[in-house]
This record gives sequence, C-alpha cells and structure tokens, in this order.
Amino acid sequence: MRILYTGADGYIGAVLGPKLLDRGYDAIGIDTGLYRRGWLFDDGRTRPMVISKDIRQLPESGLTGFDAVVHLAELSNDPLGENDPEITMEINHRGSVEFARKCKAAGISRFVYASSCSIYGAAGAEMKSETSRFDPRTAYARCKVMVEADVKQMMDSRFTPVFLRNATAFGASPRQRFDLVLNNLAGFAFTTGQVRVMSDGTPCRPLVHVDDICEAICCALEAPREAVRGEAFNVGTEAQNYTVREIADIVGETFAGSEVTYGPSGGDDRSYRVSFTKIKERMPSFRCQWSAQRGAAQLKTVFERIQLDDATFNSPPFTRLSELRHLRSTEQLDPRLLWTPINEVVPVAASV
Repeated sequence: MRILYTGADGYIGAVLGPKLLDRGYDAIGIDTGLYRRGWLFDDGRTRPMVISKDIRQLPESGLTGFDAVVHLAELSNDPLGENDPEITMEINHRGSVEFARKCKAAGISRFVYASSCSIYGAAGAEMKSETSRFDPRTAYARCKVMVEADVKQMMDSRFTPVFLRNATAFGASPRQRFDLVLNNLAGFAFTTGQVRVMSDGTPCRPLVHVDDICEAICCALEAPREAVRGEAFNVGTEAQNYTVREIADIVGETFAGSEVTYGPSGGDDRSYRVSFTKIKERMPSFRCQWSAQRGAAQLKTVFERIQLDDATFNSPPFTRLSELRHLRSTEQLDPRLLWTPINEVVPVAASV
C-alpha cells in the first residue's frame, strides 16, 4: 500500500512515519514545516521522505498513485484555534474538506482523518460514545465536527473515509509538544519541581499515548472496508478517563518530590468521559499499550537523558501557539500562515 500522510513533521507524524515503514508501507510525508525548529531528541528511527508543502497549495496531480491518505495536518489545539478562529476555519475545515475532495478525485480509496474527542465538549460525568450529541466549545472542535460531516458525504463505493476521534495525546515524540496536559505537567515537574495545574483539576480528560494513536491509524488503514466505511471511532481506553487532578497525581508520583499546585476553576468548561467500546469491536487488533503512568515514566527518562532545562521546556517550538506567534511576529508567515519569501541579501560593495 502506498500511503501519503500529512503533518509528517508534527508531534504524531514524527512517530507515525517510522511505524508505517516498519509495517512495510511505501510511505511519503507532507508538511508545511511550521514546527521544524522543535526537535527534542533523536530516536535513531528511519523516516519517510517528507515533501515541504502546505496542503492548501497541493494540486490534485500531486495525489495520484497513492492508495490511502492519513490526514493529520491542521492547527492542532484549542488555544491555538481560538487565537484566530477564521484562519482555523480556513485551514482545519475548508482546507481539510477541499483536500479530501482532491484525494477522492485522484482515486485514493481510503482517507483516515484525525478527529478529536474534544467535540463532546462539556459532558461532565456522562460517558460519551460515537453516537452521543456533540457540544464543541472551540473553533478547533467545531471544525472537527464539520469536517466529519462534509467528508462523510463524499463516501461511495470507491472512497472510504474513516474518522479517528483521538483522546488527549501524551508521551514522548522527537517533535515534542508541551501544550498537552500530561506532557506539560511532566515538563513543569522536571524543570521546576512543581506540578502546576492551571485549573482546579476537576475537568475530565481521556488520555491516549501517541504510539497508541499511531497504532489506531495503522488499524484503520488495514481494517476491512465494511468495518470502518464512513465510521467514527473514539481512540483510547476507558481505563484512562481521568480528571486533571488524577493526571497531576500520576505525574507527581513519577517525578518524586514534586509539589502539586492548583489554580482557579477558570473559564474552560470542557470536561468529558468517553467510551471506547466501538474501536475494540470493529478493529479487534487495536489495544492501547500505554498507561499514563508508563507514559510519565517515559517522559522522565527522556528528560533525564537530554537534561531538559527550563529554557528548552518553554521554547516556542514545543508550544504550538507560541511558535506561530513567533513566526508571525518575525514576518516569516503571512496572515494565512503561509511562508513568506526571504528577500535576497544585497551585498554591500567593498570600499576601495
């Protein structure tokens, strides 16, 4: 199978690429390169070739010859989406739907889309399944709902979309993210000795390790068409429906001696618990291998090996919104988040 995967240089993509090669796929990545400055550690893995291109600028002709596409390339978390909701809509909704249309027209048969459990919004203690009502609270989550609906309408006998609603990711990736809850708390614990929770810790968040997300993607590529055609799947496991306070306690236990601190309740009312029964039934080979405890221990090992310091932890490339603000303030990106050309440096004539 020949596979194109977008967001190849992102947090998930940096882990997915080697896994695709390990499974014998002929894989090629594509990424616009927004976060390439952020490489936390070298894992020694071989990765597919990556084409530097924004998917909004990718012609249909560039998609011919692929059997399947894994689409990861969107603005990737809620604070980033709220920073500029209109550009979030352009990239995450209109860009993704147009990209799916091109994929279908190019003859690609399977389209695996990285959606999110955040579409369930403020559900409290209610257990959410794939048929539960959506309650998206952010531009990021609203786009996920709209992309699922619009791309599903494209489904026919030759085009099979699959929607993976990932729980909140955690774990080590060379292209690390420190704007995800467990990763963020672990980084604080290692660099400051404090597990700093910015809320009162009561919201519920299901977690899933980045390796397990990649395994779910591979299962979605390999599953029989009739099992996944046009279907959405929550990706994770019931055992990892945590409150943020419980996540903080796990990090505190892993990073011995750290003090857990809490903030006010705040304005973010997203809180949801999720059922993962469907993915186990339709993709029986999928099982989560990583617990939050094991993931926190993995991060501790990585931090010790590279001697993570405060400057690196707080460096913009490892926090999506910070890096985009840097690239915009330095005029490397235009308002549509497309790269601006670097002006040619005109040499100064030497004095005689």
